[in-house]
Amino acid sequence: MALFMGAFLLAFISCKEKKKERAVTKKYISILSLVKNQVAHIDTSLYVIRKIVILDSLHSDTSFIRREDFAGEAKEFLSIPDLSDPKVAKGFVEESPLFDQNLNRVIITYTPVDPLKEAIKKQELLVSPDMPDGDNVTSLIITSIVNNRNGYLKKEMLWQMDKSFQVVVTSQLPGEPEKTVITKVSWNEETDQ
Repeated sequence: MALFMGAFLLAFISCKEKKKERAVTKKYISILSLVKNQVAHIDTSLYVIRKIVILDSLHSDTSFIRREDFAGEAKEFLSIPDLSDPKVAKGFVEESPLFDQNLNRVIITYTPVDPLKEAIKKQELLVSPDMPDGDNVTSLIITSIVNNRNGYLKKEMLWQMDKSFQVVVTSQLPGEPEKTVITKVSWNEETDQ
């Protein structure tokens, strides 16, 4: 009996160690690194950077952004959790990649293990498969929601690689109407849309 218990305990410990090892070796794609690379590229480019802010669909304002100020405009993206960090990655799970035939994109989605503890509810990469130079990430989508007694705040963020990014912020303070602010920053896309 003691031999059986010893073998069972050894197998149990071995199984736990393998689970730990798998969790540590799991590699997620770092959306943060992709954004940082884009910001670094734009910082050394000669693009004309345009910003449009739309308040509650009623008022819009267009301005031009200096290269030096671009990272500040992209701060929402630069503050997302880095899934390449094992400590951060253990709080997220990668869903099975999905191929969307209409978009001709593979969608890779990361969601929090405990959605109540994380403001970031979803990080997604849209990948265009079989490009001449290999698979390319075309878009990044991040969704953040904070809902508590101080109000509601939802951020829907879209980064179009090498073109633009957009942040839609929907907020509501207790006893006040909902507000929506859309900010779009573009640097390498057609202006006639």
